[in-house]
Amino acid sequence: MLPQPVHILVVDDDTAFQVLLSLFLRQAGYTVQTVGTGQAALDLCLCISFDLVLLDGRLPDMDGFAVCAELRLRSYVPIIMLTALNHPSHIVNGLRLGADDYLAKPCRLQELAVRIQAVLRRSTRRTSRPVSDLADIDIVLGDSCHEVWVRSRLVHLTLTEYQLLHYLMSRPDEPVSRKDLFWLVRGSDAFNNHLIEVAIRHLREKIEVDPSHPRYLLTVRGAGYKFNPQPILHKSKSELFSCGG
Repeated sequence: MLPQPVHILVVDDDTAFQVLLSLFLRQAGYTVQTVGTGQAALDLCLCISFDLVLLDGRLPDMDGFAVCAELRLRSYVPIIMLTALNHPSHIVNGLRLGADDYLAKPCRLQELAVRIQAVLRRSTRRTSRPVSDLADIDIVLGDSCHEVWVRSRLVHLTLTEYQLLHYLMSRPDEPVSRKDLFWLVRGSDAFNNHLIEVAIRHLREKIEVDPSHPRYLLTVRGAGYKFNPQPILHKSKSELFSCGG
């Protein structure tokens, strides 16, 4: 059986840029659909399952960052913000709201192609069992449906956050350097310490009881971060986590 083509949604109101990007992506073997407004993107994503969304930050009807946040509430579809808004605060906001990558216009199409490949590669990694076999933790990951349960509560993570937590939980008590974590989530040697720090901070806000005094995601001075499998009484994994409806 032939593999299904990767289906990409381009959300941008610049018609000329839509045409250029669509042509480039189709030549690369992707299936492409384009829309020019945020609402059209949200409506289309309700009825079509896309493999990736390329999202402009400025749209005529609504803010692209609001579109990103709404998409993230609905699904784990990978999102790359592709926009002329390139201030550091814009980048941090886009990643905080759930974007998996952020690329400023104008950009080199070859760089965009590499970013797309990296995001798709991360989004399709799967295993058939929960990440950690540790018996007494209150955080449960299930790769088959990309859900994370924290103290019996379903928590939504971006793919970058999920990948970081997945990796650290699979190596309990083992310090992992920031550079190794950056390579894991970006597949690049162009190290960006700030990106890792932001992702870890957001993870702590989502999984820690007190993010300012983390118990799970610990900083190891001079070495990076590690996951601390500190036991906490909780229900069984079978009670906490199920991919069924």
